[in-house]
Amino acid sequence: MNLPVFIAAAEDNSIFHPPSLDHEFFLEAVAFAGTPFELNRIILVRLLAIAVLLLLFWLALRSPKVIPGKGQSLAEIAIGFVKSQIADGILGEKLGHKYLPLLAAMFFGIFAMNITGIIPGLNIAGTSLIGMPIVLAVVSYVAFIYAGFREAGPGTFFKNALFPSGVPWPMYILLTPIEFINIFIVRPVSLALRLFLNMMVGHLLLVLTFSATNFFVIQYSLQGPGGPLDMLFGIPTLLGGFVMTLVEILAAVLQAFVFTLLTAVFIQQAAAKSH
Repeated sequence: MNLPVFIAAAEDNSIFHPPSLDHEFFLEAVAFAGTPFELNRIILVRLLAIAVLLLLFWLALRSPKVIPGKGQSLAEIAIGFVKSQIADGILGEKLGHKYLPLLAAMFFGIFAMNITGIIPGLNIAGTSLIGMPIVLAVVSYVAFIYAGFREAGPGTFFKNALFPSGVPWPMYILLTPIEFINIFIVRPVSLALRLFLNMMVGHLLLVLTFSATNFFVIQYSLQGPGGPLDMLFGIPTLLGGFVMTLVEILAAVLQAFVFTLLTAVFIQQAAAKSH
């Protein structure tokens, strides 16, 4: 690549257009603009992801059989994974059975919205903007407080949460405010931020790698002053994009699992009658 020509191309706005990320965070309305029902791209992606998820489970389980077919088997394996690895594994069989619907819905819903980040035409995870992680964190927050009130009782729940046993009583002056902040503020905030930041960073890395490929192959080599050999510079960025796609698939599953697992842990701690 001729370095002076490349620099000139980079400085020429008609050739090099750095990818703007404004449209990734400040999304324009695509329907019902200016109304309380305004829809933008990421809301449509979320609705589509949940609609497809519900459709797949309905198709798989609408006519359950003693000897399951392929669709029913896959659905049962997926639900069985959440049951054994999260619900029963953390809460035990009795509590796990009670909270399995919530945990399964949370796991599959988060996964469905995470995986849209690598689907062509959608290209953005439904959890890569902070709104949905906050909603999910609120659901988790309400769930563990409900479990504490329902399973342990309000008095026992707050006593276990704010006044841990085995601590000299003068220490509660310092420890109780810390425990309150940790349990009732830090927990939901950390849940939301962990999910949001992981999916947002993955989305940005995909945007940057494939944008770089677009620049080297199309904007600079085909439409700009570069030649065919300059397209070779797009190979590493293209490979990087494919690697990041695989990483995003792993992150989609892992973040759904971690969020659901932590919710189960919080429920278990809240429901305990003694610590």
